[in-house]
Amino acid sequence: MATLVSTLFISLDGVAEIDPAWHFPYFDERMGQAVGEDYEDVDVLLLGRVTYDSFAGAWPDREAAGGEDAPFAATLGDTRKVVATRGDQDLGWRNVERVDGDLVAAVTALKADPAVGKILVPGSLSVVRQLLAAGLLDELRLLVHPVAARKGERLFDEGEPIYPLRLVASEALPTGVVRLIYAPSALPGQAAYEDVVDKVPGAGHD
Repeated sequence: MATLVSTLFISLDGVAEIDPAWHFPYFDERMGQAVGEDYEDVDVLLLGRVTYDSFAGAWPDREAAGGEDAPFAATLGDTRKVVATRGDQDLGWRNVERVDGDLVAAVTALKADPAVGKILVPGSLSVVRQLLAAGLLDELRLLVHPVAARKGERLFDEGEPIYPLRLVASEALPTGVVRLIYAPSALPGQAAYEDVVDKVPGAGHD
């Protein structure tokens, strides 16, 4: 069964719609390494249409330009890309295909493909929300920037049920960005205030 990983840049107030004004000032060598680690051993990139258009509108030109980012651009181009889109126009990049039918069913089949070991979802908030709701996401990797964006699309929408998560790893980067890796989990138990009142500061202590 393939591992399905979401990777996102996010602000302290939960905005995961990148604004260059608050993102790039924090992008240093260590963050670049963290991003590289997320892309290691990826067999399939799963992208929403907006994120795909952003990638396809930039990375092929960067590969052709031959700059410092050309090797990463080439890796993206060479990787199999599956795009969740309702349109039928030419997607205009190599190694790209559309989701065939329902997203959840298609991703379930992709995870079960023995030839696929790791699926990475960069950005693509609507896709991530659907995967969380369907219980298909294995890891949520967040690079939390020390800034309140105050505007932009947030990762979590309002609704039910809640999504308990387990912290797998954490790291503070030199710029103050915190890398957090979560996996789906369950609440540690059922409790109300009456169950924890003895743990309130000063309660039951001499």
